[in-house]
Amino acid sequence: MSFEDDLLVWLDQQRRLGSRPVIGLNGPVGAGKSTLARQLQQRAAAADLKLAVASIDDAYLPWQARLEAMAGNPFGVSRVPPGSHDPEALLKPILAWRGNAEGHLHLPRFDKTLHQGVGDRVAGWSGYADALLLEGWLVGCQPMADLTSSQRLAPCLDLNAAEQAWMLRCNKALEAYQPLWAALDRLVMLWPLRWSHPLRWRIQAEARQRRRGGGWMAPAEVSQLVRASLNSLPPELFQHPVLAKANWVRVLDGRRRMLWEGSGGAAPAWLDQS
Repeated sequence: MSFEDDLLVWLDQQRRLGSRPVIGLNGPVGAGKSTLARQLQQRAAAADLKLAVASIDDAYLPWQARLEAMAGNPFGVSRVPPGSHDPEALLKPILAWRGNAEGHLHLPRFDKTLHQGVGDRVAGWSGYADALLLEGWLVGCQPMADLTSSQRLAPCLDLNAAEQAWMLRCNKALEAYQPLWAALDRLVMLWPLRWSHPLRWRIQAEARQRRRGGGWMAPAEVSQLVRASLNSLPPELFQHPVLAKANWVRVLDGRRRMLWEGSGGAAPAWLDQS
């Protein structure tokens, strides 16, 4: 049974139990999280299930507050790293939705294409939902203890001093996200076979956005954004622990084709062999 089939069966079971589940979808920049979310929405609708979708980026701080939170970062970005979001902006409506009998959900929204790719808040979404999918590159990531020890920092020796200092700040900022992660009932991951893939994926996505006539970022800006995600929370330290706990993992090659899928518990062994 594929991941999609398994998820639909589970969602139907949850509806019959009267539960309103939240599925977390973790994947690096450009991995196709939004595309997968739309496909799942369509399949859920065909099964008479209303699946709402939100991104952690929908909870970005307002412009001025975000500038202040991201001031001094070594990547020159105004969004992406931990601390640029307001997790409560998603957690509060999720808890309210689970507590009301009507199943009405209100979600914040953020449009990344506005202001030449800088993005800004837009009107929220409201409607009925049986379940919610929450996607984002840092979904499920947890702060690490003793991160300043030499053993912990060993995988990050390619970061310069400013980037290491920023990583410590982002590690602390992750604490604010934990109540939102605690609301997740299942966790799915899109895992790149190589961590060089996300830059290529995001440049391709920006090229498509440019051809459609929307706001887009130049390759140099894309590189900064991708580097901000990979160096704020280096995958070796922050994503691998999430992988081990994931209910389902899909490994992708450089063209975002699926190479393998299975449980998070089985993924490390397959990746080691590859």
